Amino acid sequence: MPRQVVFHETGDADVLKIEEQPLREPGEGEVRIEVAAIGLNRAEVMFRRGQYLEQPQFPSRLGYEASGVIDALGPGVEGFSVGDRVSTIPAFSMVQYGVYGESAIVPAHALAAYPENLSAEEGTSIWMQYMTAYGALVDYGQLKEGDAVLIPAASSSVGLAAIQITKAAKATAIATTRGAGKKQALLDAGADHVIVTDEENLAERVMAITDGHGVNLVFDPVAGPTLTALAQATARGGIIFVYGALAPAPTPYPLMEALGKGLKIQGYTLFEITSDPARMARAKQFVYDGLAAGDLKPIVACTFALDDIVEAHRYMESNQQIGKIVVLT
Repeated sequence: MPRQVVFHETGDADVLKIEEQPLREPGEGEVRIEVAAIGLNRAEVMFRRGQYLEQPQFPSRLGYEASGVIDALGPGVEGFSVGDRVSTIPAFSMVQYGVYGESAIVPAHALAAYPENLSAEEGTSIWMQYMTAYGALVDYGQLKEGDAVLIPAASSSVGLAAIQITKAAKATAIATTRGAGKKQALLDAGADHVIVTDEENLAERVMAITDGHGVNLVFDPVAGPTLTALAQATARGGIIFVYGALAPAPTPYPLMEALGKGLKIQGYTLFEITSDPARMARAKQFVYDGLAAGDLKPIVACTFALDDIVEAHRYMESNQQIGKIVVLT
């Protein structure tokens, strides 16, 4: 029987348990994969804590991203075959599906082949990060050459994806990090500028970099009180995309900055892309094209064994990683 990660209550990482469960058969429109690697995401930490967009139903599975090989097809599935090498796109609810384990069943529309030159670890590290950044910066934000993009918490996998997408568009990537320890790594990852927010005034530094203009786009997973500084750093008519809620404090609305500059502050999640078949098709093609051109290159921070899933979640919560944390089955 395959081992699966489940939890029976919300809480800290140690609520995650590994249990043997019977091998299930895929239903209508579903595909089963033998999992090789699992990509971890902040959404799963929040889901485990009971702080996500939806609440778990116990016993609950979790997980959006996995790579592996198809070993069973449900009725009505077309376009895939047993033996195909695939990875999962976050295009489903974790209340219904979860990929943490040795076997996973997902809807067929949430599967895609990944390039042959990528490892299983890299294959599970592309869809969430690149599609999330693409949706905000390219689909909604219409990123173009010469724009300046501010990327808070840039050492995450999505933050690094945003840097790569910004640079591919010949725009300026301004990354932020709280401490100086990650500054060089972000410069090495392609950021044009790195602002250490524990040491520098964010808005003043952005204005100096942009000759007083401000940034055209902000791609923020943090929210909280820093939103005011982000608004101060944004150019007239700019857009602030808030796609996460990592800050432990409430998020005040920067009314005067928004009024004075005509700012758009837009809540955003990847599901706006993956729930729309046409948008998702464009996003997939963008990722495939970027990988083929070498503009996009997934960065794996480290790997853990499935038996160490609790430690993997604790490491994610420590904020030490630069890139994707991957669990191998």
